[in-house]
Amino acid sequence: MLLNFGKIREKDFFQPSEGLKTMNPYKILKERGFYQRETHPNDHAVEKLFEKEKVKAYIGFDGTAPSLHVGSLMGIMALSHLQREGHTPIVLIGGATTLVGDPSGKQELRKMLPEEEVEQNSQAIQKQIEHFLGKENVIYENNFNWLGKMGLIPFLREVGPRFTIAEMLTTESYKTRLEKGLTFLEFTYQLFQAYDFLHLYRTYQCKLQMGGDDQWGNICAGVDLVRKIEGAQVEGLTYPLLTTASGTKMGKTEKGALWLDGNLTPPYDFYQYWINVDDRDVGRLLRFYTYLPLEEIQKLEQLEGADIRKAKEVLAFEITKLVHGKEEAEKAKKAAKALFYGGASKEGVPTIEVEIKRLEEGIPLLDAFLEAGLIKSKSEGRRKLKEGGIY
Repeated sequence: MLLNFGKIREKDFFQPSEGLKTMNPYKILKERGFYQRETHPNDHAVEKLFEKEKVKAYIGFDGTAPSLHVGSLMGIMALSHLQREGHTPIVLIGGATTLVGDPSGKQELRKMLPEEEVEQNSQAIQKQIEHFLGKENVIYENNFNWLGKMGLIPFLREVGPRFTIAEMLTTESYKTRLEKGLTFLEFTYQLFQAYDFLHLYRTYQCKLQMGGDDQWGNICAGVDLVRKIEGAQVEGLTYPLLTTASGTKMGKTEKGALWLDGNLTPPYDFYQYWINVDDRDVGRLLRFYTYLPLEEIQKLEQLEGADIRKAKEVLAFEITKLVHGKEEAEKAKKAAKALFYGGASKEGVPTIEVEIKRLEEGIPLLDAFLEAGLIKSKSEGRRKLKEGGIY
């Protein structure tokens, strides 16, 4: 699949703080909301690790699809903040673990993908992440390089004695699936992810794994495995899953996931998604998905009523620029203004076809917005009318 990111230049998405006094990334992650829990919190171990040395930290990305979505972008941003402060991110592509399937957050067995498809997805995902982190001061690995070549018996002899069934069943993803049917294939996933941490520690002295909070059990398993085999203390840190202020999963549209690939989610649709987010989510999303100073974000999130649209326009432009480049962000912004304010070129604005008879009879405003995919429901449309989000 051809990935579409528009015309992206390095300065559009990667702004290292070279020549500037660096901050402890732990503080940056906490200030921007990339924090849910950590190993050894009473000892402040993660914070002290960053103070003591240049840290190599990793996040894993499984190749379940040919593109990452906005939920995965949180992990990329977390690694980016480390990279900007002089530390080394390790991007681990799950070429092997994708073949097993992570049960975390799933109610049933994941669809088993052919090896060729997983390999293609893995290559596409690495290329995507390179757009954000570049190719310097970053390490890219694929766990198929070791797990795919390791014999089953050697793996079980090294890893198996360090885990008990009772311990593994305390993992939330296993507990919730046990009653509905947990396959042995999925049950082994935690062991493979734990071994990844061990391998990266041995190879690169990687001492920190990060991930969404649904990965907490898997991360802790890796921390324990490194301690039991190598006698070393390594750490784990999780950030919240991407949800709205009302608690529902964010990053879904009427057409499915909000992809980072412009062929799957066009830049205009991507831009418009952020214009339409709940007012309460704007400040949090600006912290997650932009490099704007916190002082500026605080001013934007304090806007109220119709003025909050200004903050949403900043959010939409910044994240579209981050993902698709400045040129595509400008086009999307121009098209959105043409749609809502009029008077500008309509180039780039999505269109739908309507029978002339319906036009003559008249189409209610909210019906038109709903059919065009600009709102998800009439109740959302009424709320946006009240807030000044529809003109």
